[in-house]
Amino acid sequence: MSKSNSELNSILHSGYQHPTSRAWQSQGRNLTKSMFMYPLFITDDDDAEVELASMPGQKRWGVNKLEAFLAPLVQKGLESVILFGVPLKDPKDERGTLADDPQGPVIKAIRLLRRAFPSLYVATDVCLCEYTSHGHCGILFEDGTINNEPSIARLAQVAVSYAKAGAHCVAPSDMMDGRVKAIKQALLKEGLAGRTTLMAYSAKFASSLYGPFRDAVDSAPSFGNRKCYQLPPAARGLARRAVLRDVDEGADIIMVKPTLPYLDIVTEARDLAPNHPLACYQVSGEFAMIHAGAKAGVYDLRTMAEETAISMVRAGATLILSYFTPEFLDWLD
Repeated sequence: MSKSNSELNSILHSGYQHPTSRAWQSQGRNLTKSMFMYPLFITDDDDAEVELASMPGQKRWGVNKLEAFLAPLVQKGLESVILFGVPLKDPKDERGTLADDPQGPVIKAIRLLRRAFPSLYVATDVCLCEYTSHGHCGILFEDGTINNEPSIARLAQVAVSYAKAGAHCVAPSDMMDGRVKAIKQALLKEGLAGRTTLMAYSAKFASSLYGPFRDAVDSAPSFGNRKCYQLPPAARGLARRAVLRDVDEGADIIMVKPTLPYLDIVTEARDLAPNHPLACYQVSGEFAMIHAGAKAGVYDLRTMAEETAISMVRAGATLILSYFTPEFLDWLD
């Protein structure tokens, strides 16, 4: 039976079912370790440890390497990660079947991390672009345009699979219409809604800053682009509507992505959803730019990384997804 939006956004336990997500409900204006979430690229070669040339210090990891890599970070205070799957061995299809393969990299990594680090908060990106043969974020009509209804049904399947595997948080980044409601309903049907946080990429813009990430996860579209579902850079009104829609459909956390060119949107999202944790993603291009500037002697790496993170918190963010997370675990000591 269909649930109204009011019933879905009345589910509050999902937003504070873990000590880390409870901390996000009450963050102040200072940088803390708990507000940094570390994005990890997990590939289907279990023993992989592959350097990413466009993202200094970042790697694709196989599940057999994860525990040794993360143990010292957890010891330093790492509290949360978000997983992105990078299947390279098996052929991709039009439905993204590999996304929730029980033997795929994400589900194997969820199970490993829950066992190895019981206190670590494990979030999972929910999208199809890494897993589809065409590289788009949903299922397509024959003419190559997005077919929204089967897309959100498929995304909901993937989210439920991750939650069943043990993920604390599912984070749809696809920007399909109505996917927050579809996922929340699917979680509710499976008895998982109260213990699975839904973090929505609410204001996700079509940006030039995603290039290194698309290289990392092998998700560049095979044709066209994503401008029909990711927001136009100047679309302030659409961003506002998207934030309000996701709140209405039951999102526990909302997100703005990228961050630095959109700090005004971060502030507006804080005003539109003052009672929700607000995440921002310091995306791969932002990370690479800061490194490039430091390498060129324009500024000190740590000083600029800290300045940008402070600007995010000042704008209203309570959670920062950043590839600088390992460094901040040291710097914040």
